[in-house]
Amino acid sequence: MKKSRGILILLVMALLLGGLSYVAVQGVGAEKTGSASSIKLGLDLAGGVSITYRVVGEEKPDSEDMEDTIYKLQQRVEGYSTEAVVYQEGNDRINIEIPGVNDANIILEELGKPGSLYFIAQKDSEGNLNYTSSSTVNADGTYSNVYSLNKTLEELEADGSIVLVGNDVSDAQGGYRTDEMQNQEAVVQLELTAEGAQKFAAATEKAYQGGETIAIYYDYSENESENFISVPRVNAVINTGSAEINGMASLEEARRIASTIRIGGLKLELEELHSKVVGAQLGSDAIRTSLLAAAVGLAIVIIIMIAVYFLPGLTAGIALCLYSVLIVILLDGFDMTLTLPGVAGIILSVGMAVDANVIIFARIREELATGKTVKSAVKIGFDKALSAIIDGNVTTLIAAFVLWFKGTGSVKGFAQTLVLGIVLSMFTALFVTRVLLNAFYAIGFTDMKWYGVGKEKKTKDFLSKKAIFFAVSLVVIAGGFVFMGVHKMQGGNTLNYSLEFIGGASTNVTFKEDMSIEALDSEVVPLLEEITGDGNVQSQKVQGTNEVIFKTRTLTVDEREQMANMLTERFGVDENTIVVENISSTISNEMKKDTIIAVVIAVVLMLIYIRIRFSDIRFGISSVAALLHDVLVVLAFYAVARVSVGSTFIACLLTIVGYSINATIVIFDRIRENMAAAARITDLKELVNRSISQTLSRSIFTSLTTFIMVAALYVFGVTSIREFALPLMVGIVCGTYSSVCLTGAMWYLLRNKFAPKAKA
Repeated sequence: MKKSRGILILLVMALLLGGLSYVAVQGVGAEKTGSASSIKLGLDLAGGVSITYRVVGEEKPDSEDMEDTIYKLQQRVEGYSTEAVVYQEGNDRINIEIPGVNDANIILEELGKPGSLYFIAQKDSEGNLNYTSSSTVNADGTYSNVYSLNKTLEELEADGSIVLVGNDVSDAQGGYRTDEMQNQEAVVQLELTAEGAQKFAAATEKAYQGGETIAIYYDYSENESENFISVPRVNAVINTGSAEINGMASLEEARRIASTIRIGGLKLELEELHSKVVGAQLGSDAIRTSLLAAAVGLAIVIIIMIAVYFLPGLTAGIALCLYSVLIVILLDGFDMTLTLPGVAGIILSVGMAVDANVIIFARIREELATGKTVKSAVKIGFDKALSAIIDGNVTTLIAAFVLWFKGTGSVKGFAQTLVLGIVLSMFTALFVTRVLLNAFYAIGFTDMKWYGVGKEKKTKDFLSKKAIFFAVSLVVIAGGFVFMGVHKMQGGNTLNYSLEFIGGASTNVTFKEDMSIEALDSEVVPLLEEITGDGNVQSQKVQGTNEVIFKTRTLTVDEREQMANMLTERFGVDENTIVVENISSTISNEMKKDTIIAVVIAVVLMLIYIRIRFSDIRFGISSVAALLHDVLVVLAFYAVARVSVGSTFIACLLTIVGYSINATIVIFDRIRENMAAAARITDLKELVNRSISQTLSRSIFTSLTTFIMVAALYVFGVTSIREFALPLMVGIVCGTYSSVCLTGAMWYLLRNKFAPKAKA
């Protein structure tokens, strides 16, 4: 590269970083597109709409019907945001909270009236039309059919023209199918209950013989024609319990119709009780302190990178700055909802970006130590680091994609930000850093003093201490289970579950004056935390009123009295305005099951990938064993420290899983490389020890920088953020310990126990 080109690249990079930084701060246009202020935030960070429905006609509906209804509503509202939550309040009410929205009427209009779906035959038993159609001209000049009922729903039900109702449908999904001409066609796939299948078989037989249609009618709008969501012609007798609606203009239309059918197919019919706009659950300080923590953490990491790696560290710092502004812009560009679990995904991807740079720079120094020129060392360093970076990131990406498509709620949001972060981190580490290093070299930074020369690493005998390492891990994990058992025997829960997992109490308080969020956070919430002994108190302001909603764990009678006394004595609240309701968990059993299934699938796919890439299943088994170890150690910490287990708990464990697998892959990549370079392996133990020693500085340095990012959150964050950051710090330390002290030893034992067959 010529000097002039190097100067041009650095100038372009400076202008690009400056321009993107401006966009990330100020945005583009009147709507400030691309800016941090335009990012959609979750309920925990920004608030949104809260809608309360009541079950029609039943004071205490069946618990299974309530769980089924909540689960289906959760799937429906995730179309607005992956961070939307649905939970039970009292005996017969269901709350829906959707972040980033400030107009409840729009949501109510689009959601419609849950549990009011009907499949209506075209003709009644006497051959009279139950609905008729007429043509109307659209704005674009095309024609559409407009349908209207000839009878009331009560009349249609009385004469048997309603052949199915919503709860006869067990599921509806929009997707593609391939027709006879091998074309992709958008369709809606319906799955019926056993009873629904019998009804539908009889109805479609009659309709098929008469060449008729069966209308899908959703009673939610005063404009009757809008209630006909689809009027498909019956082309065959359908007796399998599955049906397909075709003729969709697009996949989006198919998914919209499927979503509408799902909400109309709830087991319980609901009516709106009230709706309101609520503020952030974590309070206003959460965003400010998180941003401050991110800035401080990133600054410290960049300073350390420069101090340790000189010029390459500077290029990594520039790349990290570019990464930071790009992730802000793209979070807004992809319309992602950012929550505290999403912040975890970003922290993990920052750690992986630093990790990739550390691997590269360590390789460059190793090559310089062998006498290579700077130019040659840079090229070889990137080439040799590539496999470890790709394998580490791809294994984490596999897990992230599975969690994205199979997970729900905050798990899906975590996965989305993690995928975005990993792709960006690979781009900045493998492309931006390389371009910058070559540009600096071209303008005159050719002396190896700017890059540092690697020192010969003395091989440490880690494997000789494997029995001690295994024993320490077993004691810690067993201690965690002992503490869980003690808590259970004392009448409590094994872990300190918060209201997201086991439900709790929602207390509505009307203050005499409009209290600011800052005043609530500083004056009221600490007193509630003192009464409950729990740092997971959530407060939400109701827009336009003096009403505030406090969500806590379930309160005893004594705690309710203490809370009421505190509010009346300290803040002059009228005790009659304090309303306490029990609420269910926002993480349903179905959501837990979906998450577990997603994690199992992700682990299996990671095993398959590692088996293919390393040609040795022992690497995969050792990686998963270390991963399980780290999760169990962090669980032990939750049990001992009684840290609140809330909505961020799953994201915390998933972050540790991603971090653990990435750290392990780096060591295994070096073992694979050293085995390939050896003409004949005479001492496998020495080879493993050497591989761990060669990557030790990388393991420590990457852990340190990631730890700093999380520690900044802990130092500057509000209570709930600290309860999220603390287990993450434990997980980072544990992940480093397991990758250095356990994984190589486990692989070594498996290799000796199940030695590969000798090649003929």
